[in-house]
Amino acid sequence: MIEIKVPTVGESISEVTLLKWVKKDGEYVERDEVIAELESEKATFEVNAEQAGVLKTLANEGDTINIGSVLANIDETGEKPAASEKKEVKSEPEVKPQTQNPKPETSSAPVTSVPNDVKATPVASAIIADKKVDPTSITPSGAGGKIMKHDVLEALSNPGKKAFEGQQLFSRNERREKMSNLRKTISRRLVEAKNTTAMLTTFNEVDMSAIMNIRKQYKESFNKAHGVNIGFMSFFAKACAIALSEWPAVNAYLDSDSIIYHDYADISIAVSTPRGLTVPVIRNVESLSMADIEKKVIELAGKARDSKLTTEDLQGGTFTITNGGVFGSLMSTPIINIPQSAILGMHKIQERPMVENGQVVVKPMMYIALSYDHRIIDGRESVSFLVRVKELLEKPELLLFGKDPVKTLLEL
Repeated sequence: MIEIKVPTVGESISEVTLLKWVKKDGEYVERDEVIAELESEKATFEVNAEQAGVLKTLANEGDTINIGSVLANIDETGEKPAASEKKEVKSEPEVKPQTQNPKPETSSAPVTSVPNDVKATPVASAIIADKKVDPTSITPSGAGGKIMKHDVLEALSNPGKKAFEGQQLFSRNERREKMSNLRKTISRRLVEAKNTTAMLTTFNEVDMSAIMNIRKQYKESFNKAHGVNIGFMSFFAKACAIALSEWPAVNAYLDSDSIIYHDYADISIAVSTPRGLTVPVIRNVESLSMADIEKKVIELAGKARDSKLTTEDLQGGTFTITNGGVFGSLMSTPIINIPQSAILGMHKIQERPMVENGQVVVKPMMYIALSYDHRIIDGRESVSFLVRVKELLEKPELLLFGKDPVKTLLEL
């Protein structure tokens, strides 16, 4: 009998949460096959079978387990199921007998007008089709989420009213769920950032016309050359890397009575996942190409979505970029990702009337916000950093050298 113990995942981590069993109790597993997913306060990780055999689980999903505790046992003497047995389990496809339709062909309420993915009784389907009711406005009460006749009638008698999914109208139900380790960590760090930093936010706005034109013009050729699409994040990351080199205080943080400056830009990218917000790091952004950044963003976003981020992916970071615009945010004050001293917030691109050479023109504009720790970053530095980012984004050609080509030519 082999014991599978919770591995050590960090010096400061003493417990983890069992997210789910990938393999079930009593199931045969192969060596190195993933059997469970665990979550620490920093990341999620997988546990593999050390030997082949029959799995015996010793914890339930959602349990909090100490590091080093036995998570499961594997019986090496368990027999592997024969391949022939699996084939025998395969069932023949069900063939439903055809029945005559008692209604005439000229029926005024054809059930076929109801979407195929909507589960409803025949009578409910007929009423939905006849009354042209939106199925999403109906709260199903039948087994397996099936819409019943009285569900449709209730929706018709209460137009514009829709209960929460799985609930009745005027429900007063409450639910209590245990916070995950990740959510606990997010909560603790946000409160710590609010209470331990002198945080302020400065705002500006960016004309996104140039970047949008570049993306439109080079979209296909960029994808063909590099295998990835050209997004907004690479422009913002490169602009921030240049501005961070010019305003090093924005790229530094406090350590007791010392200031730690960084001669590189490790930029954390805030990624929203079903379990909470994570901030994986793109390292040495100043040394990466636009394509390299886009590939890294896709890689980290995919790992975050699949809960594959490692502690190494999340450690470090000298500056953070967060994009609330993907959710429709027009303006916000992002909170610092401690121990860093600043964070840039991107927002929704929205067409607005702007004055250009005395004329009102419509421009695709984005508000940008920089939250910063006033203990280390002064107003001059924060505002100048954001103005520099704005300049680099509105004139993307500056991202190549960091300077205006004409001024460089004239040695100005």
